[in-house]
Amino acid sequence: MPVGMVFYEIAFHQPKIMTYISTNNDQPGIVTLLFYKPSTGRALSSLAHTLLHGPSPLTSSERELIASYVSWLNNCPFCHQSHGGAAICHDGANEAIIEAYKQSIDKAPVSPKMKALLAIAGKVQKSGKEVLPADIETARKAGASDEEIHDGVLIAAAFCMYNRYVDGLNTPMPEDPSDFADMGKRLAKNGYRYPNFIVRKFIIPWIEKRKKAKRK
Repeated sequence: MPVGMVFYEIAFHQPKIMTYISTNNDQPGIVTLLFYKPSTGRALSSLAHTLLHGPSPLTSSERELIASYVSWLNNCPFCHQSHGGAAICHDGANEAIIEAYKQSIDKAPVSPKMKALLAIAGKVQKSGKEVLPADIETARKAGASDEEIHDGVLIAAAFCMYNRYVDGLNTPMPEDPSDFADMGKRLAKNGYRYPNFIVRKFIIPWIEKRKKAKRK
């Protein structure tokens, strides 16, 4: 079993987790919280879309890798797997990269620039004050622009917030681990735009019912 997968196997084989608050929907992970309170759900979705699909010199794949890596460090399996799946669905990432960075950033088959940005993201995950001028200089020497460094730090900081939101309210994992592959495809193609009322209340639950029926 690949390094780190034991944690996720355990997560999927626990008794069904109930969110600490009543969200009035059966969605997994952060989705149940986004649908629970649309006013914050729209804002958080818009931020995620801007960070991961908006204008940036970093590719969407590179940005998703940073999000996935920080989520791994925070032991947030939902965010790690969903954003890792999205990264793989973009050009420039694969499962080997994700498995490698769990062992060591230096072993990950990514560019020196991405190694430097991932290293900075790892420091942000601990504390913003962990990032030193030498880390910034290393990233610049590896080819990172100031905007790329900015975007990497912002994504890392934002995903610490998303991870703690997801786990602080004990949100559930998908019932089937294979759902992450479909989730990754949707996120890579459509981004993080907040769905309208009809989609949230009727279309998505209908799709989920069909998926459950097929599994039986």
